[in-house]
Amino acid sequence: MFGLWSLYALGAGFIIDIIIGDPHGFPHPVILIGKLISMLEKALRKLFPKTRVGENIAGALLWLIVVMLSTAIPAGLLIACHSISHWLGFALESIMCWQILATKSLRVESMKVYKELKNGTIETARRAVSMIVGRDTECLDSKGVTRAAVETVAENTSDGVVAPMLFLALGGAPIGFFYKAVNTMDSMLGYIEPPYKNIGLVPAKMDDVMNFIPARLSALLMLVSGFIMRLDVKNGFRIFKRDRYKHASPNSAQTESVTAGLLGVRLAGDAKYHGVLHKKDYIGDPMRDISIDDIPLVCRLLYVTALLSLLLFGGLRLAAILIL
Repeated sequence: MFGLWSLYALGAGFIIDIIIGDPHGFPHPVILIGKLISMLEKALRKLFPKTRVGENIAGALLWLIVVMLSTAIPAGLLIACHSISHWLGFALESIMCWQILATKSLRVESMKVYKELKNGTIETARRAVSMIVGRDTECLDSKGVTRAAVETVAENTSDGVVAPMLFLALGGAPIGFFYKAVNTMDSMLGYIEPPYKNIGLVPAKMDDVMNFIPARLSALLMLVSGFIMRLDVKNGFRIFKRDRYKHASPNSAQTESVTAGLLGVRLAGDAKYHGVLHKKDYIGDPMRDISIDDIPLVCRLLYVTALLSLLLFGGLRLAAILIL
């Protein structure tokens, strides 16, 4: 929206995220988006009939309202700030970009799992991993906890870092918040069990659409990162080609398969969600047992991938600005 100012804000927001992360207690727009989703869900469930079609329509309307507000409000604030001073607009958009990205917070939360596995008990490790995964964790052993942590870093390298950075590069903070709203709705409503199966259909499908390209770009960038880190890129690419569709989502296994191959471990498998067992294919080959040290390793992979994403998307955005 504001050319070079948005590009500078992306770089500044990335640096702030790497340094500060997501401090507890700091006001976060995603919390407001979540509250908006919950409020609209309750209101629309009352407004529309409790049938499959009625709930599908309610979910579609909810999706439309949330993405429109999540995009329009940041855009309006930035226009107002830039009308006063471009430096004020830059400052606000830098903060917005910081809050859209989740590089350090993903590392911090997954490393809490690592520390509990190393120094705590299995109960504290399960509690730590339950904060970053959607599956039931009560019955996981240490390897199951480790696997869950590695998987969530692998998947969220796309959802929490590469994809939002791509959208930020495409259209600044308003488009970044558009993506964040789509992703948040899928996290809150995109389940196949009642009561979300019908109302969450459109949010889940739209998340699949918006992440189709970013997930594949993320996988390729992770392969390049694996080369830089001297991991097993040949095996990473082999597992990526073979296992990248072994997931109910068309996107989640893209980065999980690369990670499994680069690390030489087996991920995924059956998991319980809300007490319901979901049968899942394994991703990767068990060339070795998964280790708690794979958690800091996949975090390093996350950081290298994040930096490559910034350089690639930022460079392409700069080239577009200069050409146009």
